[in-house]
Amino acid sequence: MNDFIEAKSISFSYRVEDNQKPVNVFENLNVTIREGEMTAVLGHNGSGKSTFAKHLNAILLPSGGKVYVDGIDTADEQRLYDIRQKVGMVFQNPDNQIVATVVEEDVAFGLENIGVPPKEMRERVDRALMDVGIYEYKKHAPHRLSGGQKQRVAIVRALCMHPEILLFDEVTAALDPEMVREVLDVMLDLAKQGRTMIIVTHEMQFAKAVADKVVFIDQGKILEEAAPEEFFTNPKTERAKQFLNVFQFD
Repeated sequence: MNDFIEAKSISFSYRVEDNQKPVNVFENLNVTIREGEMTAVLGHNGSGKSTFAKHLNAILLPSGGKVYVDGIDTADEQRLYDIRQKVGMVFQNPDNQIVATVVEEDVAFGLENIGVPPKEMRERVDRALMDVGIYEYKKHAPHRLSGGQKQRVAIVRALCMHPEILLFDEVTAALDPEMVREVLDVMLDLAKQGRTMIIVTHEMQFAKAVADKVVFIDQGKILEEAAPEEFFTNPKTERAKQFLNVFQFD
């Protein structure tokens, strides 16, 4: 497997106001994501994991260090389109991702923006809707769908762009418990296809079952990076043990 994403000694801080001292979110993070690998990014709320994830397709840029996507520096503004093509992201709140009044038009929005021919666009949209199990809703209004169905539309929108990596940022966090399963089932099917995936999640059983690698972030630092069987059965740090004690495992 080839190294596809490399985060090299990256730091990130922000200012609430111009005259205030910068707030440091994380520093000196080093992570490599390999092609074909499913990586679960875990950590407490406020640990910096979602902020870190947004660096992997140039939504955010590091204050220090570098992120490379397939060899492309994410700070290279002229290559932003290429980076976003390679790394498709699905966000936490499905309502914030709706851009059209009909599902199939919503899914096709990104394809129209990059000039995909109508025939190919139709094929991509229909195939992705079928793959994710919501083809029957293609003429529906997205805002009338359930939370789980809306999130599946967001996944379809990302899939249609044919990204080389799928990045999921807490995609089940805004869903009711009964809707979580249907979204996780879609993600599981994608993982079985051998797709390269990065999943920021609190769904521990899911991460344990499907991840090839776990990255545990705490207070802006990567405390552990290990295979799931090692992380979940024999965590090395006290913070990881405390984190896992919240969850029950079979």
